[in-house]
Amino acid sequence: MQDKFQFYKPCKLLQPYIRYYWVFKSNQPLNTLTFPIGCPQIIFHKRTPLYIPELKTVQSEFTISGQVNYSSHLYTDGNVEMIVIVFHPHTMSMFVNIPTSLFYNQEVSGYSLENEKLNELFMQISNCKDDSLCISYIEKWLVLQFTNSLFETTYNIKRIGATIQEILIHPQTSVAELSSIACLSKKQFERLFYSFVGMNPKEYTRIVRFQKALAYMQHFSQTGTNLAQIAYACGYADQSHFIREFKKNCGYTPMSLLKVSNPYSDLFTNPI
Repeated sequence: MQDKFQFYKPCKLLQPYIRYYWVFKSNQPLNTLTFPIGCPQIIFHKRTPLYIPELKTVQSEFTISGQVNYSSHLYTDGNVEMIVIVFHPHTMSMFVNIPTSLFYNQEVSGYSLENEKLNELFMQISNCKDDSLCISYIEKWLVLQFTNSLFETTYNIKRIGATIQEILIHPQTSVAELSSIACLSKKQFERLFYSFVGMNPKEYTRIVRFQKALAYMQHFSQTGTNLAQIAYACGYADQSHFIREFKKNCGYTPMSLLKVSNPYSDLFTNPI
């Protein structure tokens, strides 16, 4: 079996909350380096889960993957079939009813949530061979959680969502400016942001800058953009700041990464 990636677009109701779903199948050994992407995920493994050597852990059959601030390897000796829900940066908590901050830098077994409906969803997916039908099961579950969400939760998600959009466009925006956009005090904003996004605003901004730099580097050969231009476009203070922070996120300088990998921005690429 060849490696197979398939992406699925969420229904219109869920598009403000779900970025996309993806399915990956392979019987080949896998050892790939991944970076902080800025979006939490729920991962369903229909066959062998992935091993993460940096955490010395094997993912659960279904895993809640929170916001992370480090690069890591994903490893398997083959026999992989997984379905992944990729949430917008700030929306996962309204579906699992737990603050996203509790999953910070963690791979948490979905069973630990003691969510009977979520457990049932995993069993449906495990016993289903049709990928499109699996996605429909997932959407049915998500819509049910959405309709059960409190008005206050959805209202605050919209507030935080407005600040996320600002960060994606202008990563250099200060916390004071972001709290003003959310119509909250600085203290209230930081508390809600941490709860919904899963890390504090300054740390999340660093992830966004990194992902934005990857997006520029993704088209490096076509644009010919130099590092100083990327640093300016992504909101870094200068080129030295860019190189230092970039290496902190992935373990490579921008130029050394180009020698070992093809840069790809999960946050700034829409694969659908």
